[in-house]
Amino acid sequence: MRRPTVAGQFYPNAKKNLKRELNRCFSIVSGDPGSAIGAIVPHAGYTYSGTTAAYVYAVLPQVDIYIILGPNHTGLGSMVAVSQEIWSTPFGEVPVDMELAGMIAGGIIDSDETAHRYEHSIEVQLPFLQYRFSHDFSIVPICMGLQDKETALEIADQIVQAVKKINSSVVVIASSDFSHYIPDNMARDIDNYLIESIVDLDIDEFYLRLTERNASVCGYGPISVMLGVSKALDASTGTLLNYATSGDVSGDTTGVVGYAGIIIE
Repeated sequence: MRRPTVAGQFYPNAKKNLKRELNRCFSIVSGDPGSAIGAIVPHAGYTYSGTTAAYVYAVLPQVDIYIILGPNHTGLGSMVAVSQEIWSTPFGEVPVDMELAGMIAGGIIDSDETAHRYEHSIEVQLPFLQYRFSHDFSIVPICMGLQDKETALEIADQIVQAVKKINSSVVVIASSDFSHYIPDNMARDIDNYLIESIVDLDIDEFYLRLTERNASVCGYGPISVMLGVSKALDASTGTLLNYATSGDVSGDTTGVVGYAGIIIE
C-alpha cells in the first residue's frame, strides 16, 4: 500500500476538509468533459495551484486508466519507475491497473516503489480524480528521474505499444510546475514561451526553448512523454486553460512558481 505522504501539507488530511478544499478549487471553474488525450497539471499545494489543476480536471473525460507521470524530486529509487501498489488518499484507495503497469515495465522502466514512496507529484493528483470520478478508474503511476529527450521518447514509445494492446480507454497526465523562484514577470514570459511549443505538440522545440531560456520546469520529461503518447494516439492540438503563479495568492512577486493547466486533444 502506498500511503499518502503529503496529506496535511499539500492538501488537507481529513476527508471533510479535503472535500471542502476541492469544492473551493472547482468553484470558479466551468466546462464540460471533452476529448482530451493528455494533460498537464501542477503539483503544488492546493492553496496555490489547486484552481489551475481544477480547470483541467473539470474537462477531462472519464476513462478506465489515468497514466500519471511525475518528476522524481527526492532522488530515491530507480531513475524511471512504475508503481504497482495500491495508492491511498483521505478519500480512499486507488488501484493500479496491473495489466498495463506490467506491460509498461521493462526496458528503461523499472517496477520500483522506492521512487514513489515520498514523491508528491503524483500523489497530489489522486484526490482530484477521486473528486471527479469517485472510484471508477485505475491509475498507472510513473516517476521520472531521467528527463532528457531520448529517455522521454523511449518511455512514450513503451507506453504507446502497451496501450495499443489493451481494450481500455486511457488519458495521460503530466504532473509539472513551471518556472521556479524567479520574479513574476520573468516567470510569465518564460513559461508562455514554453507553452507555445507545448500546445503545438512540438517536443523538439520544447527542449530547444528549455535550454534557450534555462527554464526551471521540474517535470519537462513527463510533459514530453505525455506529448509523445498523445501524438501517437492521434492528438493534434493543445489548449492552455489557465496560467497562474504563486504570487497571485501570496502577493509576493519577487520569487514565484508558475502553474499551467493544459489539455491535449
